[in-house]
Amino acid sequence: MLRHDRTFEPHWGTAVPVAPRVRRLTAQNPGPFTFHGTNTYLVGDGAGLAVIDPGPDDPRHLAALLSAIGDARVSHILVTHTHRDHSPGAAALAAATGAPTLAAGPHRPARPPRPDETARLDAGGDTDFVPDLVLADGTVVDGDGFSLTAVATPGHTGNHLAFALDGGAWLFSGDHVMAWSTSIVAPPDGAMSDYMASLARLAARTERRYLPGHGGVVEDAPAYVAALAEHRRARERAIGARLAAGDETIPAIVAAVYRGLDPALAGAAGLSVLAHLEDLAARGLVAAEPFPALAARFRPLLPGASKTYE
Repeated sequence: MLRHDRTFEPHWGTAVPVAPRVRRLTAQNPGPFTFHGTNTYLVGDGAGLAVIDPGPDDPRHLAALLSAIGDARVSHILVTHTHRDHSPGAAALAAATGAPTLAAGPHRPARPPRPDETARLDAGGDTDFVPDLVLADGTVVDGDGFSLTAVATPGHTGNHLAFALDGGAWLFSGDHVMAWSTSIVAPPDGAMSDYMASLARLAARTERRYLPGHGGVVEDAPAYVAALAEHRRARERAIGARLAAGDETIPAIVAAVYRGLDPALAGAAGLSVLAHLEDLAARGLVAAEPFPALAARFRPLLPGASKTYE
């Protein structure tokens, strides 16, 4: 069973030790999708440091970061993905430290956006960010007494990376896996098929504890990842059951499946349902008129199709 851990003290403005050679500094950008704020990580305890996810373009957070860095040299600025709460701070930090930026590339949605989706995509994606160095899956970044291995984990965005620390017990999971909440998978930025494949990939790895983009440490990560995957499969079955019962629209499915939902999260829930429906349509289980979209009408292609969503 999926159990979230929402116990977290952000300690805004202070770098808190959270793992061997790792400190966490949380930006003051709390909200319904960022929890208490975006976590920035300082990796290393020698003369050189790596910074993971410099966060939003916020002078307060930059000042706190530079204070925590002190006289150390920043050797790398790594970005898990290009949402506006994670990557915009990279430019100012790079200017202040001279460190190169590294990521999987510029902002990249899971699929090309349609005209009706462009505004929504632009609102969340940091389209200004272009890394100095593009990281491929498996690239090893060596620093002063540490190494970080890039692990491609698309799903939340098309260019999402996690970073494994020294091939040991710790992994920086970005927004792909978080203890406080499930990750938002919202087309066209994200794709449910990619997200599920990335969960399966992490489940096969050896790291036991994750340091996420928001909230506290993910403990017993393999079990938690398995629970996340089952949660998504259960949500898929629930959507299939609503289609079989005659619901044809995303608002109707959201109302039935997300009972008691905070109205502020209704839009995100609709996008999550769309992500599932896009995946189901690609697998030949659902038809959409005219195509999978928030305003489309959906129907199951097979009698009792909800039983096939495993």
